[in-house]
Amino acid sequence: MVRSAADQSPAPGAPGARAAARDGAGGPVPADAAGRRDAGVIVVAAVVVGAAVARPLLAGLLDHAAVANWATIFVAITVQAMPFLALGVAVSAAVAAYVPPGALPRLLPRRPALAVPTAAAAGIALPGCECGSVPIAGRLVDQGVAAPAALAFLLAAPAINPVVLVATAVAFPHRPEVVLARFVASLAAAIAVGLLWARRRPGARGDVERRRAAPAASGGSRAAVLLATAQHDLLHAGGFLIVGAATAATLQTVIPRAALDAVAGAGPLSVVALAVLAVVMAICSEADAFIAASLTQFSLTARLAFMVVGPMVDVKLIALQAGTFGRRFAVRFAPLTLAVAILCSLVVGWWLL
Repeated sequence: MVRSAADQSPAPGAPGARAAARDGAGGPVPADAAGRRDAGVIVVAAVVVGAAVARPLLAGLLDHAAVANWATIFVAITVQAMPFLALGVAVSAAVAAYVPPGALPRLLPRRPALAVPTAAAAGIALPGCECGSVPIAGRLVDQGVAAPAALAFLLAAPAINPVVLVATAVAFPHRPEVVLARFVASLAAAIAVGLLWARRRPGARGDVERRRAAPAASGGSRAAVLLATAQHDLLHAGGFLIVGAATAATLQTVIPRAALDAVAGAGPLSVVALAVLAVVMAICSEADAFIAASLTQFSLTARLAFMVVGPMVDVKLIALQAGTFGRRFAVRFAPLTLAVAILCSLVVGWWLL
């Protein structure tokens, strides 16, 4: 069962339905929700002040090569992802403020076999990376879109949009088959995961759950709803982005690159190795093609797996999904997506590359 804010919205004919549609969430800000937002701002401010006070200590730590490498990777991932996370939050807030409840589900076919491919193909319209697709997918669920369709959009959007495809073409000049293979494998994986998720028994452990809906603004205006939702989503998702970036930086600092070189020519094992590397490195989908192009010791199929898996499964994305949809969801969704993405990469790589 998908438990979302849309499940508790008033019936179309009930009193207050038009007001709820106008407000985007229907009601004033609860005291505990406002307190959570204030606490989030206080925590962010405390971290900034603490970093400024501890600057001399931190400067000394950066003299160590491992710590300096960790800090460089952490800052690079965070700075690279934050603009796209902000874009996703802005789109999510705009949907909450300006799209009436129930409007989006009516745009999709009712049958999952048709709704999932339609939602996945719609991902081509979002020019962003995987960090931006998570809050948008969460908002789609809140608006009543079926979870399999929303998840197919989440997986496809960062991998098949024009910005990513152009970047792939630049990274692999004179190799249009690589661009086509990335598009086909990514779209196929997103659709396959959505259809597999649709076969789950309703109410099964790990189903999508919006554990904390965005608060509505008490003023009732669309602009107030937009700002309140954007603030909530940015603070909520931004925290998990930081956790994911720190995890990725730690793993990249600890795991030696020599371990990858040892499996470069190991056939299918090299595909799995680059898929795992994509999970660990957590590179933005607009930039991962350039990293893949530099890994010349690996086959094109293995590098395709790197580009297909990265936008769908990486440590920062898993953290964002856990914060948006629940920890049990992320524990089940990430392994399924990883397996399907690797399989699609192998099949498409054999076919096109």
